[in-house]
Amino acid sequence: QVQLVESGGGLVQAGGSLRLSCAASVTIFSLNTMGWYRQAGAAPRELVAEISWRGSTNYADSVKGRFSISRDNNAKSTVYLQMNSLKPEDTAVYYCKYTAPGSGDSIWGQGTQVTVSS
Repeated sequence: QVQLVESGGGLVQAGGSLRLSCAASVTIFSLNTMGWYRQAGAAPRELVAEISWRGSTNYADSVKGRFSISRDNNAKSTVYLQMNSLKPEDTAVYYCKYTAPGSGDSIWGQGTQVTVSS
């Protein structure tokens, strides 16, 4: 069974940076879309950024200019989220998501906590 393994979360002061990573546990189909979502408390999970296998990107307005998503088109579709100029409102659990082409089937990672102190 495919799992997404995330790393890189933690505690950082406002204005600081973190880099999140996510990779599949086994080889997966590379023609996919990989994305990062976040959920703060009871709020709905929201899209942060996503990247297609071609490299096309999409960002939430709240992170444009501060966050950058990138990927390695290797067998495990590793995806990264570079987060700069972090704000307390960026505090959330960040989830990695794999979306298969065609079917739209998705797999979620277990989540990694990001906490930004003021």
